[in-house]
Amino acid sequence: MGGIKIFGSPASTEVARVLTCLMEKDLDFQLIRMDTYKGDYNVAEFIKLQDPCGQVTYKEGKKTLLESRKICRHVSEKFASTGNSKLLGSGTLERASIEQWLQAEEQSFEPPSSELITQLAFAPLLGLHVDPSVVESCKKKLARLLNIYDEKLEESRFLAGDDFTLADLSHLPNSHYLVNTEVGFEMFEQRRNVSRWWKDISSRKSWKTVAAMQGQLSCFDPHHSKTGKEVGPIIN
Repeated sequence: MGGIKIFGSPASTEVARVLTCLMEKDLDFQLIRMDTYKGDYNVAEFIKLQDPCGQVTYKEGKKTLLESRKICRHVSEKFASTGNSKLLGSGTLERASIEQWLQAEEQSFEPPSSELITQLAFAPLLGLHVDPSVVESCKKKLARLLNIYDEKLEESRFLAGDDFTLADLSHLPNSHYLVNTEVGFEMFEQRRNVSRWWKDISSRKSWKTVAAMQGQLSCFDPHHSKTGKEVGPIIN
């Protein structure tokens, strides 16, 4: 099960999603941070594997994948019995429900949440103009979706049932950035079930480790996996 390499920065939502999945599955991996790459690893491999969007590349032997949700599905299927075995459900109906929520996250949650994060968190830091009309439009779209989530979470602990799955995991990176804005925090807190769900999923050991990597990269030991085992050099 060794030999997994992730190219990218933990600050990227795409990378954070994959890292969380790998940690849920208790898999060892090497994180090769492309944001601080110094050219002493394998230049040819680095250039060949670089994601056109500059976000995440997964390499396992000769297999290379670029999109985070596809990577998470692959990892959950190939290592089904390792670590958290519930990420893709245990039957056809559960898998269908998980896929439905993954689709909702990718198509309906990610676009407005990403735009809100850009407008409310990153634009001010970069001295860019914040467009109030864009903020308001994204808030309305996200509010409608969160209302649906809140109703569903009245019936079950997590989106696809009573087990934590990829449906929930996939929401973690954007939600993390979003709730660290005043607007995003209020949108989650105003919905009792969404608030409870967020506190539940964001308190998982896997996500807390990734969040720590995002905020305290200088304190992260680059020579050990999250299990503390030697996995080879991580380029910083």
